[in-house]
This record gives sequence, C-alpha cells and structure tokens, in this order.
Amino acid sequence: MRIQLALLAVFTSFAVSAQQLKITNGPYLQNMGQDNVTIIWTTDKDAVSWLELAPAGNDSFYASERTRFFEAPHGSKKIGKLHRITVSGLTAGTEYRYRIFSKEVLNYEGHRVMYGDIASSDVYRNKPFSFKTLDPAKSTIAFKVVNDIHSKNENLESMLSKVTKENTDLVFFNGDMVSIFNEEKEIFTGFMDTAVRLFAKEVPVFYARGNHETRGKASSRLYDYFPTNNGHFYYTFRHGPIQFLVLDGGEDKPDSDIEYSELAQFDNYRTEEKNWRQKAVRNPDFQSAPFRVAVLHIPPSGSTWHGTKEIAEKFLPLLNEAGIDIMLCGHLHNYQLINKGDDKNVNFPILVNDDETYLDVTADDKKIDVFRKDLSGKIVDSHSIKRQH
Repeated sequence: MRIQLALLAVFTSFAVSAQQLKITNGPYLQNMGQDNVTIIWTTDKDAVSWLELAPAGNDSFYASERTRFFEAPHGSKKIGKLHRITVSGLTAGTEYRYRIFSKEVLNYEGHRVMYGDIASSDVYRNKPFSFKTLDPAKSTIAFKVVNDIHSKNENLESMLSKVTKENTDLVFFNGDMVSIFNEEKEIFTGFMDTAVRLFAKEVPVFYARGNHETRGKASSRLYDYFPTNNGHFYYTFRHGPIQFLVLDGGEDKPDSDIEYSELAQFDNYRTEEKNWRQKAVRNPDFQSAPFRVAVLHIPPSGSTWHGTKEIAEKFLPLLNEAGIDIMLCGHLHNYQLINKGDDKNVNFPILVNDDETYLDVTADDKKIDVFRKDLSGKIVDSHSIKRQH
C-alpha cells in the first residue's frame, strides 16, 4: 500500500510539473503617460507576476540586475490570472525595454506559499519588448483610429498590420470592438490577441468605450483590462501638440429599454461625466495645447436616438466653448463629415469613421492631417485642420 501511495505521489508530481504555467494573452501597453505605463498580461493559472525594466540600449538585458516592479495593492503582491503592473517615475519621451515574469502559485495556506513554474518573455533569443513614454514636447506625432470592429479580426489586421513603434505613437480603439462581452476571454479572441501580435506590446492602445462594450455579464470587468489615468472611461491626456479628450457616451437607447434588463444607468453616468468635463476643459494643460481633439464613439449629431440626444444636451454646450478642433466618432457604420456650421448646434467638425475604414493621422504644431484609408490601405479621402489657437 505504501509503495502504491509513493508511486501515486510521483505520478501526481510529474503530471503537475508537465502542465507548465503559460502566458496566455499579452503583454500589452495601457495607461501610457509622460512618466508612467501599465503593462497587462494573463496566465492560465494563478501566479505572482513582476516586470523588469531597462533603459534603451544595445547591451544585453542580462548586463546588470534590473529593477523589479510588482502589482502590490495595499502592500501585498497580487495573486491571480490577470496581471497589471504599473511603473511610474519614468521620463517623458524616453524609450525603455521590458520583460515580464509570472511564477505559479500552487498552494497558499496561512502564511505558507508553494510556488511552481515560472513563465516569462524571452530576452535571450529575442529582443526585449520596448516602449516610449508620451511627450508633450514632441513636434510631430502619428496615430491610428479604428472603430466598430465587432470581433472581425481580419479587418483589424488589414487596418493595422503595418503599425510599428517607429511609425505610430498610439492607437485608438474608438468603441464597439466586440458586439457583447459575455466572457472576459472575448476581449482577446475578439481583438486584443490580434492587436498584441501586430503592435500592442510596443505601441499603446487608448480605449474609447462604445455602446456594445457596455453589454454582457463581463462588461463590468472591461476597465480591469483597459485602465486609464483617472479611473474612468472618460479621460484626457497630452501627446505632442494635441490634448486628447476621450469621452464615453454610454448606451444609445433609454435606460429603461428591455435590452438592458434593468441594469442601465447611463443618464446619470453622462451627468457625472459632464461635471468632470467642466474641470477637464478648464485645465491649463488643455487650454495651452495647440490642438484639442475629442474622441467619442457615438456622434452628438445626426440621429434622434436617445443616446445621441443625451450626448448633445449634456456634452455640446461645454464642448462648443472648449475650442475643439475636431471630434472623431464611429457607431454609424457609415462615413460622415459634419463640417462646422452644418449643424447649428455643433461648433466644431465631426468626422464619423466607417467600420471598414481607419484613420491615419499626423499632426505638428501647425496642422492635423487625417487620412481615411480602406482595408487595402488606399486613401479614400483626407482632411486637414489648421491651427486656430
């Protein structure tokens, strides 16, 4: 009997060790700022994770001991399958190299922890991942905007397959990247696995939530995967000559609509956002920027649906006085350009991007050039916005 138990223990140990810990998704860059970044990845088992950071250079990552950064809310390292490591104290406009580690937690009883395998990115055979922090002093910037992908990974790949950290500073996902969030894995199968494979390990993604991201039982966890600099889906940041104002229009129907199963509270949410926006547009950083670009999934014009009317009522009065140079929207699955003056209630141009085109944007301190391109990369039309502030 003892021999049988011993053999069973050996075989069990072998089975456990054979199932090695795996990094299942990521890493990808979030919450990029002038002095900080959050790097996110997932594992297939519970683990403690950390990040090693090094300055840019051609030296080996093994040339010296690298500082480790952990996710340790309230002083304790976090154990789980979702790993979000935030690094602060960085320098604006500076490139850094990084690699990630996760150590499996096999058992945690009392104060004793039994660890298992370690999974990590490979800096021995491959170059370490790298990123560059945002820089308000950068003279020329380039970014891309996609929207209404609805889990069509083939479209996303066609649009963003040529994105690199050399030609693109950041990418906006301007809403409805999926149709519904029933499970958290749909974030990755729907679009982020493709984004990570193409660029997101080294080019930051900024998320503007769409109405479809509010649907499904996993929708309340979306922020865990796309954190911002203020804890909300509406936020602002500066890069180069542009102050970006990222807004959240919520859902497009009344809160009482049967589709929302009595869970929606977006009228109150848009009022809370309105109060925040009053402070955001009066901030000196916003006021001093050469350009001010708003990013919002649902356009505040061109529809009589409840969401559009609420956005127009609660967003436009302040935005009309804020000197917005252009607003970039999606939602309609059709291209529209609403020039200043086309709608008497809107005091700035609104570009509504189609679901099968993307925006390729460059800007300096004199003008913004917006090129709308189709799935083949062909320019469909272009628009130029000259500096007015």
